[in-house]
Formats: sequence, structure tokens, C-alpha cells
Amino acid sequence: MILTSAPYGSWSSPITADLIAANTIGLGEAVFDGEQLYWVEMRPAEGARNVLRRYDGPSSAPDLTPAHLNVRTRVHEYGGDCCTVADRVAYFSNFKDQRLYRLVPGQDPQPLTPADVDLRYANGIIHPQLRAWIGIREDHRQGGEPVNALIRLSIDPPSDPSTDPVLQDGEILASGHDFFASPSLSPDGRHLAWITWDHPQMPWDGTVLWVGTFQADGSLGEIRRVAGGPTESIFQPCWSPDGRLYFVSDRSNWWNLYRWDPQSPEGQGDRVYALEAEFGMPQWIFGMSTYGFRSAQEIICSYTQDGVWSLARLDLSPPQPVLTPLDLPFTEISNVQVSGDRVAFMAGSAVQATTLFLLDLTTETLTPIQSSNPLDLDPRYLSHPEPIAFPTDDNLTAYALYYPPTNPDFEGMANEKPPLLVKSHGGPTAATRSSLNLTIQYWTSRGFGVLDVNYGGSTGYGRAYRERLKGQWGVVDVADCANGARYMVERGDVDGDRLAIEGGSAGGYTTLCALAFTEVFRAGASRYGVSDLTALAEDTHKFESRYLDSLVGPYPAEKVLYEDRSPINHTDRLNCPAVFFQGLEDRIVPPNQTEMMVEALKQKGIPVAYVPFTEEQHGFRKAENIKRSLEGEIWFYGQIFGFTTAETIDPLVVFNLPQS
Repeated sequence: MILTSAPYGSWSSPITADLIAANTIGLGEAVFDGEQLYWVEMRPAEGARNVLRRYDGPSSAPDLTPAHLNVRTRVHEYGGDCCTVADRVAYFSNFKDQRLYRLVPGQDPQPLTPADVDLRYANGIIHPQLRAWIGIREDHRQGGEPVNALIRLSIDPPSDPSTDPVLQDGEILASGHDFFASPSLSPDGRHLAWITWDHPQMPWDGTVLWVGTFQADGSLGEIRRVAGGPTESIFQPCWSPDGRLYFVSDRSNWWNLYRWDPQSPEGQGDRVYALEAEFGMPQWIFGMSTYGFRSAQEIICSYTQDGVWSLARLDLSPPQPVLTPLDLPFTEISNVQVSGDRVAFMAGSAVQATTLFLLDLTTETLTPIQSSNPLDLDPRYLSHPEPIAFPTDDNLTAYALYYPPTNPDFEGMANEKPPLLVKSHGGPTAATRSSLNLTIQYWTSRGFGVLDVNYGGSTGYGRAYRERLKGQWGVVDVADCANGARYMVERGDVDGDRLAIEGGSAGGYTTLCALAFTEVFRAGASRYGVSDLTALAEDTHKFESRYLDSLVGPYPAEKVLYEDRSPINHTDRLNCPAVFFQGLEDRIVPPNQTEMMVEALKQKGIPVAYVPFTEEQHGFRKAENIKRSLEGEIWFYGQIFGFTTAETIDPLVVFNLPQS
């Protein structure tokens, strides 16, 4: 086949912004109710509405929630675990009013909590004997910082169906800590486990695992501290069928599985299986799950090593546990749920979009339930990532995935190397994902190389690697992104004069720091990125309000350091173009931060574009905004790097752009 020679960046591709925006589905939590599987999915084409669905077989997966409701919670702003199901009755939060609703099949949803009060609910489970929803309540009624607590709500409808349900805000089971998460009920209903943490810790820094015993009146007594502390992160407490408490802890440097027996409560639990791998992940949202019980003697679990996830059986039978990975074609696995011989999980690979799967362990049958991007793409347009380990500052090693330009119809011009787009992930305590990312493929199929960096501070490489960012945000992450770009230039893969960097949220901060504090990049794009650390410290939501204590230093004691690391204070060092995309209802990174940066660049005479989106929060969910931000970014780079996109794209308003 004869390839068409064309400048990198100008290639045409079937992976369009319209295709990505219209077909991408956000897969939220999955949950079993007995053998019945339910899940939540977010639909950009429906104004980012979240819908609860039920799997009734290969040809039937009905929507259960009506069109006027949006299944999503705002607890911690990031939410997660907004729905649970028991005895075919669903209990969920609605985004608009943040009330908790009860949905009986065939009936209209009924609210369980009162209207017009600023209360939010998440991470719920059902206690069948107490007839109660038990979960996290975030109380904003008093103003200022909200108060979080572990609470109990009655789920019984009124005895007279013609009357309204008795609305309640919940009875407090445990309080006195800044954050609560992960309630887990013992099989006999007598014990409840949960985790807490307090400022300035984040849940991946240090959490505490508690167990309480239910009293006759439904309150909790005999509360004991099981494990954890300011330097130990506990993840996903879960009771086994024989009544022992399992949890994930990173006390060994790696998030490994531990076990604690309430009949022998001394000690802080014993490690079940030692492995230099992560069986946990940073708890940015509620309800994250990496394992579940097939029986008292067998756990189905996921773990990651060197950036690749596996699903495995962990046989607990004497004399010692045995871990047996399952032969599955995936590199990314999450949200593991187990019910008997059935396992539900989200999984993907370089050529497989993240998909909700159902695995029958007895027949080893793997059934796809819902794909995040249900498209039949020609695999020849898909770039396969190469794991990269590269040298960085202080004689250390950092990691990334490199995606080379890939298109079966085009090749670059003679003596031309492709531009490189460096992606700085958000968090920053997070990690890149190795499953099919059509946004990355959008770039590679048009002639860009993409370097997706797991800079120091990323998860998946042990606690020590994660803690490289302690006090070093804006330093280590920036150095790793810059050194990754230099490495690809030195290897001969990309054009050193056409290096761009982009990121969202914390990745946007790294992007702006890289543009201000290094001379490596020639352009950048920030999506709802932080430009002013002082403003972020003074004006953000509770969950992250002390996050910067560990990433930068205590505020205001280290105010000078905050100012020194804020790109907004160093626009004199910024000499390359940038484009900004911002949701105007963002509470995590308020719009004024982006607007201050844009104004500073305008005044300095550097090419800059600003694209605000109404009715968007932290992250873009509406199809038209996803499309505009993607097309706007490549159009902007075309103006800077000198190529014309194959598609006709509505131009952005770019201030200070030289006229050709």
C-alpha cells in the first residue's frame, strides 16, 4: 500500500472529536444484588446524565432511573459510589438536589431525605436486620467547612402508601473525624468496619481502620481501632464469609492484603500474601474495589506491577496462600465485584476500550456488558504504547508510556520528525492508564507522538515512589515531564523544536510550571489547571483543602514557597503560547485562577486562547465541550507549529497571534 506523505499533525483520521464525544460513555460503579448486576454510566450526549442500568441478559439492559434524575453524588466533590442495591431496590443520590432516593422496580423513585437542606450522601450499604442505609453524610448546613459523619437512615416506606415517606437526615453512628469512608458490614450484621482520616492527611497518606459492634438500639459500641495511622494507608476493608476482616495496607511500602480476626483482636492484622505489587489505589472517589470473596478460602483480586494490572485467584487454603493470575487480555482492571462464581470488573488494554465485563469462574466465560466506547475501529489506526523508563533528576528513574504516530494511510514528510505531546496526568496522586484512550489515539492518528508520564508521586510503584512528590509538587513532576520529553528527543523519535505539554487539574498545574520553569516546551494546554497555589490553598473544597500541606508545605507558614511555585507569579519566565479550557462552575479549581493566567499572558504579548464552558464543573462531561476542547487544542498547535488540520475546525480567538 502506498502511503501519502503529509506533515505530521495534518493527517486525516476516522478517530474524530465527534466520534469520541458522542460515543464515549463514562462507566461508574458496578454492584451485585445477589446474582443481579447493576451499574451506573455517564452519557455526555445526554448532558452528562448518569443512569442506573441493570443487566438482564445479552439483549436486555434497561435504564432504571427516569430521564429527570441524574445518579451522582457531590460528597468530596469528586463523588463516587452513589448507588447501592438490595433485594432489587436501589438507593441512590440525585445530582441536582443531592437527596437520597429509593427506587422500587415499576414505581417512581421516592426521596428518603428532606428537600432544601444542604446534605449530601455517598458510599452506602444496606443493613438488612436494621432495615437501614448506612453510609457517609456530608453536612453543609452550618456554612464553612462541611461536617462528615457515618450515619444510619431508615429505608422502610410508610405503612400507608398514600402518605409521604418520613423524611430524615440520618442518625449519626460515628463522628469526630474530618473524613469517613468504606463502611463494611460483617456477614452476621453485628460488626461494622470503616476508615477515617484527618487533615492534613489524604487517604493515600494515612487512614485509620475501625470496627464497632451494633447495640440493641442500632447505635455502635465497643469501637476499636484496628490498624492504620498518619503514615499507613488503609484501603477497602471487607469481611470474609467466615467473619474475618480483610483490608489493604501499604505498611510494607506496597499496598498488600491483610487479615484481622475479631475473635483474636490483638495486633493490627497479618499480611495475607507478600508481593511487590499494589492491591490498592488512591481513594479519589468512594467505592473503589480491587477484590472480593468467592468463598472464605478464595479471593478474586486485581493488582498492578510496573503499570500493568492483572486479575487473579488468591487461594487461602493451608499451608500457605497461592496467587494464580487469570489468563485475560487486559492491562487495566478496576472496580472488582464478586458474587459467588461471578465476577464483574472494568477492564481494557491498548486496543480495548474500558469495558464492564462479567466473568463466570466455573465456565471461564467472559461476557462484555458495556463498553465505554462501543465502536468498531480499524485496529490499524491504533497506536500501541511502549513502556518507557527514563533517567531523571537526582539519578532516579521515572516511567511513561510512549505512543508513536500511527496511521495506515500516511507517513511524515522526508527529513521531518513528529511533534510530541507530553501528557501530565491529574491527581497528582494518580497514574496513567494503559487501556485504550481514544483521545490519545486522536493525536497519534494525526501524526503526533504522545508521552503519557507517570512522574514521581504517581501510584502503582510503591509508597516510596509515591512520596517523591512530598513537598516537591511543581518540582519533581515538572522535571520528570521535561526529562521524559528530552529522552524521546535524544532517542530520535520526535522533533525537539515541537514539544507540547498538556494536562488537566493537577496536570494543568504541572503543565503551567513546565512552561514557566523550563525551556523544554514550545506550547501547552491547560484544562482547569492550577496557576496560583496560594489561591488554591485559600479557596478550594474540604477534601483537598490541606492536600497542599504534603505536596508543598503547611499554609500559610510556607506562603513564600507557595508564591515561588505558582506560575501566575512567574509570567516573566513564560515565553511560549498556551491555551486554556475551563468550566465556569468548577469548585475545585475556580475559574478566576485560569482567568488571571490568561490576562497575564495577554498583557505580556504571548499567544494565548481561553475557552470557558458554562454548566461544567471539574472535568468536562458534555459532548459538545469535549469536542470543542479537543479540536481547539490541535487547531491551536497547528497555529504554533505550522501545520493545517485535515478537518475544518472553528478557530479559537487567540490573542497576540502573529498574522501570517
